[in-house]
Amino acid sequence: MGGFSFWHILILAIILLLLFGGNRFSNMMGDVAKGLKSFKQGMAEDEDEKRREEQRRADPRPLPRSEPIDVTPEPRRTTDSVPPAGDDRTNG
Repeated sequence: MGGFSFWHILILAIILLLLFGGNRFSNMMGDVAKGLKSFKQGMAEDEDEKRREEQRRADPRPLPRSEPIDVTPEPRRTTDSVPPAGDDRTNG
């Protein structure tokens, strides 16, 4: 007595099809499906972003390893043909 039977649901479906028409009802259901799909996609993107943020906080990037910088001075190159400035051996 208190529940809907198969006949109640069938009559309700026929009334809905008459009011909205087959094509319009189909389009509405397609729009609802697209909305649900985009909602799920947005939720998945939020979860991915949260996971990335947690990974950044938990495991910071290690500094890149490089070889130590060699700071030893190179030996000066001297040429015998040009005397250093201020050398008086050439004048005399």
